[in-house]
Amino acid sequence: MTYELIIGDYAYSSWSLRGWLLFEKFGIKRSLHCVDFKQGGVPEQMPDWAPAKTVPAMRTPEGAIIGESLAIAEELASRHPEAGLWPTAPKARATARALAAEMATGFGALRSTCPMNLRKAYLNVEPDAALQKDLRRLELIWDHARETCQPEGPWLCGDYSAADAFYAPVAARIAGYGLQVSGSAQAYVDAHLADGAFRRWRAMGLVHGETLNRYAQSYDTGTWPGPAPLAAKPVETGTPLNDACPYSGDPITDLLEMDGKTYGFCNPFCRDKTVADPAAWPAFMALVK
Repeated sequence: MTYELIIGDYAYSSWSLRGWLLFEKFGIKRSLHCVDFKQGGVPEQMPDWAPAKTVPAMRTPEGAIIGESLAIAEELASRHPEAGLWPTAPKARATARALAAEMATGFGALRSTCPMNLRKAYLNVEPDAALQKDLRRLELIWDHARETCQPEGPWLCGDYSAADAFYAPVAARIAGYGLQVSGSAQAYVDAHLADGAFRRWRAMGLVHGETLNRYAQSYDTGTWPGPAPLAAKPVETGTPLNDACPYSGDPITDLLEMDGKTYGFCNPFCRDKTVADPAAWPAFMALVK
């Protein structure tokens, strides 16, 4: 038996992104369940997950149910110390935990003013005073973390940690609403936008489920500021180079074309998430190279 993880819509559920990254970035196996935000209330769609009432929620192999992202992070870290969810150095680990805890309870203006919507990139957003205060706080604590931990790479406390998973949706909001932050903060946002796991999540968000108008804002829209995806398109006919779906190993039913070559997948979702951002998917890119 493995872990079970239940999440909401990829494009809109910021907390689900955090929970998913805690498994994806640290190589922890899970089976995935989804609720559909268009189909009504979340608790009503997950009666077998009580007492959890929000997404994400995790069921452990023994059957314990954990419905809070920070608790999920701590439980996974205690069960999988080799995975590196928290830094090993005490100073960096303490800093990372403080960052994650502040994210779990703070930044209300950013959450309410800029709901995550990975299908849109808004332009000409003018932050009010409360949102500006949240942005300046983010700059302060991100700089403090990097000054304290002296990481060699782009992440806050050394290697990618649970703290970075917690701030991935913040990066998505800053990017998606074109919010102006300091150069160091923007570099951290850009690191998330370029991260393969983040790109895979966003690719799924672009093609899975319906567009939910309640998340739409009245701003002008532009191009998503992350790495531009390779050009690919779904096709109805062709001879694929591969014999089985690169993700499941199942027989091929759906096709895409990239650089004049055809590749096959076991269902429309596998194809469409790849069309959305081919380079985000190592199993697919292994066919290309």
